[in-house]
Amino acid sequence: MFIKRIFSIVLTSCLLGVGGVSAEEALNSPKVKVLEDVYTAWSKAVRQRDAQTWTQTTAKNRKLSMRNRIYSERREYPQSVFDLPTAPPLVGNLKLLRAHVLGPTAALSYFGKVDFGIKGEIADNLLLLHFVNEGGQWKYDRADFINLMSLPDVRKQLQQGNYAYVESDDFKASGRLPQMPIAVGPAAFIAKVYVFCPGREVKVKVNKISDHRFQDTRAAEIVIGGGIDGLNEVQFATKSLEGSTGKEAMCVRVYLMSYAEGTKPIKAYEYLVNEGEEVQPFGSGNFMIGPETKKIIFGK
Repeated sequence: MFIKRIFSIVLTSCLLGVGGVSAEEALNSPKVKVLEDVYTAWSKAVRQRDAQTWTQTTAKNRKLSMRNRIYSERREYPQSVFDLPTAPPLVGNLKLLRAHVLGPTAALSYFGKVDFGIKGEIADNLLLLHFVNEGGQWKYDRADFINLMSLPDVRKQLQQGNYAYVESDDFKASGRLPQMPIAVGPAAFIAKVYVFCPGREVKVKVNKISDHRFQDTRAAEIVIGGGIDGLNEVQFATKSLEGSTGKEAMCVRVYLMSYAEGTKPIKAYEYLVNEGEEVQPFGSGNFMIGPETKKIIFGK
C-alpha cells in the first residue's frame, strides 16, 4: 500500500512553521485551509465543467499528463478533460488525519466515506491529496484512493482512533516537484499495454515515451503517444516480489484498438511465460504498423 495518514495532532512543524501545536490549532492551520480551498475549487470546476478555474487550480504536470492521455485516446482537448467516469469526492465529511508540506509539495490525508457519486453503500476508506507550489501558488496535482476492503483490521484501527498505519512516508509530501512528461500530439493509433504479473513487478516502456508499472496484478493502460506508423519499440523489466515463488506465469502484451465497430483489438506484441518457465529480468521487442494492420484498424 502506498497511502497512509496520521491524526491532525501530528501535523508537523514543516507544515505549520511552529512546533508543539495542539490538535485544534493544527486543524485550523491557515496553510491547511489554503490547500483544502484549492482542492474544493478544483473539484467544483470539474463538476461544473469550468475550464478557466480548472486551468488555474491544476498543476502544470497534471495538465500536460491529462492532455497527453486525451490525445493518446484520440479525443478532443480540452473538451474531454471533464468526461470522467466518476465525480471527484468532496472532503468536507472526511476526517483530516495528516497534513504535510515539504518544499514545493504538500499532501493532505483523509479517512471516512469517500464518495465518488456511485450508488451503493459507502465504506470508510483513505484519500490522499497531492499539491505542488508553482510561483507561490498552490495547485492541485492528484489524488490517491486507498480501498481498505482487503485490510479490514486497518479500517477498524482507524475507526477506533489508532492511526499507526498512516505514519509511513507514503503519506508525506515528497519535497520534489513531479517530472514534466514529454508532450505528445494526437495519436495516430490507439494502443494499450496489458500485463498479467502475479508475484512480480513489471515495468514497460513503449516507444521510449510511455512508461508503465504493474505490481502483482492483471491490468491494462493506455499507451501515451499511441502506436506510430511503422516500427514500434517495447522494453520491459521484471522482478519478483516478496512472497512470490518465482514460478508464476507472466504476460506482457500491446494491443492496437480498431476503429471499426465489432472488430476486436489487435495483439501487436506479446511476451508470454507459462507457469514454471524462466522469466527474463529484461527484454525488448518491436511490432510494425503497416498497410495490412491499418486496414484492420480502420476497417477498410
